[in-house]
Amino acid sequence: MDDVCIVGGGVSGMAAGIFTARAGLSTTIISSGESILARNASLENYPGFPAGIDARTYLEMVRDQAERAGCRFSDDLIVDGAHRDESEGFVLTGNSGTYEATAVVAASWPDSEYLRELDVDREQRGSKYVVRADRAGRTGVDGLYVAGRVAGEPHQTIVAAGHGARVGLAVIQDSETAFYHDWVAPAGYFTGRDRDVPPACAEITDEQRRDRDRRARETLLAYLEAPNERRPTMHPSVDADGDQE
Repeated sequence: MDDVCIVGGGVSGMAAGIFTARAGLSTTIISSGESILARNASLENYPGFPAGIDARTYLEMVRDQAERAGCRFSDDLIVDGAHRDESEGFVLTGNSGTYEATAVVAASWPDSEYLRELDVDREQRGSKYVVRADRAGRTGVDGLYVAGRVAGEPHQTIVAAGHGARVGLAVIQDSETAFYHDWVAPAGYFTGRDRDVPPACAEITDEQRRDRDRRARETLLAYLEAPNERRPTMHPSVDADGDQE
């Protein structure tokens, strides 16, 4: 049984997973198919990429980061969600298997049908249903959270990432995990003031900082060394030749 199951492997789901996994919560991200961001021809409004970045490369980078944080990925389509009979937590049923977790984060736009049996408060918007929740993604069902567009958040990558992070922090806060900030500080920042290093923080030496900087630059260069030859995924209503069906 996992501490956290995240349904949806897009930006919001992976952002939530990065935080929960780094906090020491066992985290599985369940995803069927690709993120809708793969339809983006060029991601150009995300802070930190002055000239933009290929959306597929960006998704690969975020998945790499989630895996490095400790997230496990499962390729499956969740079709049903229910409360566990034995104790608190949830059982998610997919086409390929079942998953149990203390907390569930739904980050699966546009699908929220598998949440109906959990009696969440859903609101129809056009042909889709969003789930009512507070700003941190907490629904009216204890242990069930929503992140990104299924929570009614705007359809922008930076917003999805930010909301996923906020939801991940809410999951951590509601668990029994000791947590202060997910922050790497220079050596002596806390201990130099006769303070213990807070939970989920770390102090590193200047040599360690330089080593992390080197590895970070090498990793980015490897991703950006050559063009990403994967083409954007076209909207399902458009055929392979680019014509409206």
